[in-house]
Amino acid sequence: MDEVEIRLTKDEALVLFEFLSRFSNEDKLSIQDQAEARALWNLTCVFEKTLAEPFSVDWNEIVERARDRLRDES
Repeated sequence: MDEVEIRLTKDEALVLFEFLSRFSNEDKLSIQDQAEARALWNLTCVFEKTLAEPFSVDWNEIVERARDRLRDES
């Protein structure tokens, strides 16, 4: 499996951890603080610098195959 390494500031990691933990507990994504939105925007920028696939013409197929590989088996 290919791996991608990303770097976050400690503040980004803390804020994103809280955001994702809340989702795990409540099964609902909601921004409760502007810092959460900023951390997500920053993470998107990191992905844009790291990944070429989102800019491919066959992006929809690429992400669907990734979803298939990542899903829990039924």
